[in-house]
Amino acid sequence: MRFLIACLLSTCIFSQVSAQPAAAQPYQASVPLSWELKNARWFDGHQIKRGDLYIEDGVFVAKKPAKVNRKMDLRGQQVLINPLGEAHNHNLQTAWGWRQYADQYIDEGVFYAAMLCGDPAGVAEVAPLAATPAAPDVSFVTACITSPDGYPLAAVLPEPTPAAAAAQQLIVRVDSPEQAREQWPAIQARGGRWIRIVLSHSERADLREQAGMFGRLGLRPDTAAELTRLAHADGRRVVAHGETAADFEAALTAGVDAVAHLPGYANTLDEPPERFAISEAAATQAARQHTAVITTTAATALFKLEPDRLAALRDIQRANLARLQAAGVPLLMGSDVFIGTARAELQSLDELGLDRATLLRLATQDTPRALFPGRRLGCFEPGCEASFLLLGGDPLADLSTLNMPLLRVKQGRLLTRLADVAAASAQAVASTSEPARKATGKKKGKASTAKTKASAKAKR
Repeated sequence: MRFLIACLLSTCIFSQVSAQPAAAQPYQASVPLSWELKNARWFDGHQIKRGDLYIEDGVFVAKKPAKVNRKMDLRGQQVLINPLGEAHNHNLQTAWGWRQYADQYIDEGVFYAAMLCGDPAGVAEVAPLAATPAAPDVSFVTACITSPDGYPLAAVLPEPTPAAAAAQQLIVRVDSPEQAREQWPAIQARGGRWIRIVLSHSERADLREQAGMFGRLGLRPDTAAELTRLAHADGRRVVAHGETAADFEAALTAGVDAVAHLPGYANTLDEPPERFAISEAAATQAARQHTAVITTTAATALFKLEPDRLAALRDIQRANLARLQAAGVPLLMGSDVFIGTARAELQSLDELGLDRATLLRLATQDTPRALFPGRRLGCFEPGCEASFLLLGGDPLADLSTLNMPLLRVKQGRLLTRLADVAAASAQAVASTSEPARKATGKKKGKASTAKTKASAKAKR
C-alpha cells in the first residue's frame, strides 16, 4: 500500500512538471473513489486539525467505507485544504477564454469561480464545459448593466462611440429609473441568479461632459437603486462594480448584495487618495446590510503605477481592509486578473498583511460558499463535498506550499493530466472490512503437507 501511495503521489507530481506545459493534455477526472486518509492534517478555517478522514460517494463520511480505492497514510506531514474560490473574473465566460484558462484554474487549485459579465449566447457555449467533472464550477452573470456612456464599453468596443455602444449586445445600457423599469423584461430574459450594475465616479457629474470619458463612467445612483429594487423583487441578487468611496456608499444606499471592488484598487484619474477611503459609517452600514466586498487588490498591478502612486494605493487598501474587517463586513476573494485566478489575489492580500488563517478562510470557505450557497463546501465534516488539495506542508507557515499541490481531488475524483492514471485509479481496491490475506508462494512445512494428504485420503 505504501508503494501504491508513493506511485500515486509521484505520478501526480510528474504530471504537473512534465505535462502541464502541453496544452494538448487537459485535466481528466477519475470515477468517484472511496478514500481512507490516515493521520491526516487539514485546515478547518482557523487552525490545523488532525485525525483520520474517510470519503465515499463524493462526500466525507464518518466511518471507513467497506471498500477503499485509495488508502493513504499521510503520517502528519502533508496538509489538506479545501479548493479556492475566485469571486471576480471574466476569463471563463467565453469559449475562447475557457480553452485558454480553465485548466489553469485546476492547476492553481481554484475549483469555484464567478464570471461577472458574460452575454447569454457566449455563456450558453461554456456552461456544458463547466458541468464536467474535471472543470471548475462556475457561476455566470449574464446581465451586465451600465449607463449609455458607461464602463466597460470603452474596453469592449473597437471604437467607443455612441453608435457602436447602441449596436453591441454584450452590455445592457440603462439611462434612468424609468428606462430600468421598461427594460426589466429584457434583463430578466438574460437569465442568471445575479445581475451586475456599474457605478463609476458616480459623484462626478462633470465627467459626463468630457468626451474622453465615454465608456468609462456608470449608472446614476437613482438608476442603480431602481435596478436593485427590481432584481430583489424578482428574487435575484446584485453585485455592483465601483471605483471610489462615493460609489461604495451609493451601492450601499441602493441595497446591493456585493460590491465588486475594494475602493482604491485603481486610480485611473489620478485623484487624491482620500476619494477611495471607506468611512467608518459606510463600513458599519455594509456590515449591517451584510453586503459582501470582493477584494480585487491584485488588479492594481495591471496598471503599472509609479512606486509612489502604488504605495499610496496600497496604504488605502490596507486601511480599507482593516476598517471593513473591524466592522465585520464579509470579504470575498476575487482577483479580476484576466490572465490569472484567485491565487493572484491570495498573494496580493498576503503582501498587504492579512493574517494567514483569515486569508485561507476567505479563499477556501467564505468565497466558495458565497458562490454556491446551496452546497456544503469548504469543510471536512461528514456530508461535506470531498474536494481538497493535498499540500506538501503547512500553508499557515509557508504560503508557497500552495504553488504545487501534490493531489487535486474534486468530489472524490482524482484530477490529473494523465488520462491513463485517471482511468486506472479505481482498479486497485483495498478492503477495510475483510481481514488481510496471508502471503502466498511459500513452501509448506512437512506437518502441513502430511495433514493435507491425510485430509485428501479421507475424502476419497
